[in-house]
Amino acid sequence: MGKLLFGVILGFLLAPAAVFAWLRWGHPPVAVSDPPLPFERQITHGPLNARIASEMPAAPPIQADEGSFVAGAGVYRDQCSACHGFYGKPSQFAPHMYPRAPQLWEKHRNSAVVGVSDDPPGETYWKVANGIRLSGMPSFKSLLTDTQMWQVSLLLANADKPLPPAAVSIVSGETPAAAQTAAPETTK
Repeated sequence: MGKLLFGVILGFLLAPAAVFAWLRWGHPPVAVSDPPLPFERQITHGPLNARIASEMPAAPPIQADEGSFVAGAGVYRDQCSACHGFYGKPSQFAPHMYPRAPQLWEKHRNSAVVGVSDDPPGETYWKVANGIRLSGMPSFKSLLTDTQMWQVSLLLANADKPLPPAAVSIVSGETPAAAQTAAPETTK
């Protein structure tokens, strides 16, 4: 009985020591090009989805109207498009991120869903406000106002629906005419 108990205790001590040694001196997958750890997706998505479900706001405090969509498109252009792409123009470096940044203006395979339009606006708001650890998605809580975060969340929730032409122009990456005419001319 004593040898069995000794073996169990030794096993409990050696297993964490072996994991620590592998993490410290081994070659765990830390580069973007490395294959994921076994069950990595299941381990991280379960707690993330549970936390979002328990903390996401139920309803937006602003209306989903043309003004919100145009303002949200401006926020998207300035803060989101580098990683998540423009309408019809995916991000060039998103495929080289791990996990890959979703392209929020592309349809899902075999579906009419565009980007995160199948998520409630409160879920997108939570992700914008809090970010997602170890994914490259930053928290915008200190960078954007609450209204701006809701505007971009409502825009993305409606990405599969017709949007105002001004919003489409912005999320397509077009330079507004006013900005082109306002550029100072150089004289020689």
